[in-house]
Amino acid sequence: MTENFDVVWPSGRRMTDGKTLAPRLDSLEGKKVAELWDWVFKGDKMFDIWERELGARYEGIEFVSWREFGEIHGANEHEVLAKLPEKLREMEVDAVICGVGC
Repeated sequence: MTENFDVVWPSGRRMTDGKTLAPRLDSLEGKKVAELWDWVFKGDKMFDIWERELGARYEGIEFVSWREFGEIHGANEHEVLAKLPEKLREMEVDAVICGVGC
């Protein structure tokens, strides 16, 4: 007797629409970098370290604190993320560091 089983592909369906990534910056020198955080694992401490270390390496780098954006994973995440593209444009942000804990 032969049995049949339903099989599910472990990688799932492709969910991207084929858009390409934005080009990388040549340098962070003189750039404005936004900090996003999900408020899960020590982002407050890590962003202090990244600001210090990147500030020592790249002249004129400027940071927009994670405090300006709100929690990107939580009760208000949908509202925060919906407003994010426009907020980044308004603030003339060049790059983003996104801290996601687990």
